[in-house]
Amino acid sequence: MNILTELGYFFTDPLMQRSLIAAVIVGVAAPIMGTYLVQRKLSLLGDGIGHVALTGVALGWIVGAGMGLVERDALAIPGAVVAAVIGAVAIEFVRERGKTSGDVALALLFYSGIAGGVVLIGLAGGTNANLMAYLFGSISTVTTLDLFMIAALGVIIIAVGVGMRSLLFTISNDEEFARASGLPVRAANIVIAVIAALTVTVSMRVVGLLLVSAIMILPVAVAQLMTASFKTTMRVAMIVGVIVTVGGLMITYWVPLSPGATIVMLAVLAYTLVAILRPLFATKNGRGHDPHPDVPDDVALEGAQGALTKEGASCNE
Repeated sequence: MNILTELGYFFTDPLMQRSLIAAVIVGVAAPIMGTYLVQRKLSLLGDGIGHVALTGVALGWIVGAGMGLVERDALAIPGAVVAAVIGAVAIEFVRERGKTSGDVALALLFYSGIAGGVVLIGLAGGTNANLMAYLFGSISTVTTLDLFMIAALGVIIIAVGVGMRSLLFTISNDEEFARASGLPVRAANIVIAVIAALTVTVSMRVVGLLLVSAIMILPVAVAQLMTASFKTTMRVAMIVGVIVTVGGLMITYWVPLSPGATIVMLAVLAYTLVAILRPLFATKNGRGHDPHPDVPDDVALEGAQGALTKEGASCNE
């Protein structure tokens, strides 16, 4: 059996088709939100929301069992959405009012969320295997209903993240300046929190709640090594996200590995390779040379490579 036959089975298997669509949606949507979180220096927020979402998953199990549903986890994603949104908005209000530091608020989300989820899913009749599927992802179990919910939430994330990019970038880059300019800072912060919560719930079936922050942040970290503007960083991060999610899914089709962990390791590998190769390309392209040698300089260049070359352009729109 040759590779083309194997690929044919991969793309025609209904189970893999659903998994592939889910992987592409997550690969595009997660880095969009991750770009804003990195800009706001809240890279670990996804982890905190993910732990709260586990409580929502357990509540969905309880409601499903009470309603006598055949599939008791049918309401897991809606439950996760509700819990994640409430948790994200709550931490945003805590951060804004400054009554406790951001790391303490995140710790509260971490511990109360995961502990509540473990207790509640046990009360709902779930098992450790059910719990592991949500903690570390189980993309091969994505149902048609799951796919519709993932697609709907993905459209919302992409529409808001891309459509409101100018406003959200301004808020993320300099909140005090945005407030002084009369922009709706509080409303925009709540939008970011809600979209972050939706991103977590969209991604949990693919990489799991414990690894969800990685697929939001690592593609952005890779993109920042290659780009010099916020807009380009977001675009490249989306491409990287799709490559690692689809690549991880294809690898685990033939090799019995965890899809979520494989996707994250591919993202780590991509970051490592780009970080190693970046200085080589920078030297080859002559980074640090005077871009306008025919124009008299008003400052002296430091050294042959021009140490005054601007390196901090990655946060510009």
